[in-house]
Amino acid sequence: MTRTIIDAWIQHPTPRMLAEPMFDSLRRWTKAAGAIEDVPIERTLGVLDQAGIDRALICAWSSPRGALITNDEVAAFVAADPDRLIGVASVELHRPMEGVRELRRCVRELGFKAMRILPWLWEMPPDDRRYYPLYAECVELGIPFCLQVGHAGPLMPSEPGRPIPYLDRVACEFPELTILGGHIGYPWTMEMIALATKYPNVYIDTSAYKPSRYPPELVAYLRGHGRDKVLFGSNYPMLLPGDCLAQLDRLDLDEEMSERFLSRNARRVFRLD
Repeated sequence: MTRTIIDAWIQHPTPRMLAEPMFDSLRRWTKAAGAIEDVPIERTLGVLDQAGIDRALICAWSSPRGALITNDEVAAFVAADPDRLIGVASVELHRPMEGVRELRRCVRELGFKAMRILPWLWEMPPDDRRYYPLYAECVELGIPFCLQVGHAGPLMPSEPGRPIPYLDRVACEFPELTILGGHIGYPWTMEMIALATKYPNVYIDTSAYKPSRYPPELVAYLRGHGRDKVLFGSNYPMLLPGDCLAQLDRLDLDEEMSERFLSRNARRVFRLD
């Protein structure tokens, strides 16, 4: 049986992103050469082809020091293969209304399907007041808010990624907001599972982890009452999606669980149907 696979988190790196010193820890872990070059989008599309990825959510990166990947660059990547790539916006946090207007442009004009902000990158947890206008706009636009949860792999403080109390407050105060926590929440995985269990609109994606490194409690959740709450993600180029999928058998999922994990849950969260 042919299966559909949606990768909930990838990015196509720009030279600005590759040059960032804060990613030295990731280069060390992944043994990447660290060369700074203008990578053609065809290389990323080839990686997705090799892995059998049908669709991928490809994201912009805003930061206090300027965009590492702009929304317009993401729109250009999507234009290279609009049947495969789906844009995810990122916006300025220090000027919330500018961020709201940019988010509207990304969704209404560029066709993006979500917003992603990395709390560690801004050193602001998600219950900071400057996020709140953006949450309201996500609700109005009908798109999910995506973020990183758990420790920061790059050389930045991890505290903004702790799910409780920060994300707990957001989910409580915005019951209409769909929230997707990427990177599973380690070492606070149980906190993230607790939020996904407590709130109907809170989900988890597995980006940045191969199945061999999923915490046992996440695997148990995925096999049990969390089968509708966990999405597959790779965090390419940190990890190759093909390497993540090659370890899928370790999860011992039946056909229905696998279909939910690899595509059905993502279709619902990102409203792709």
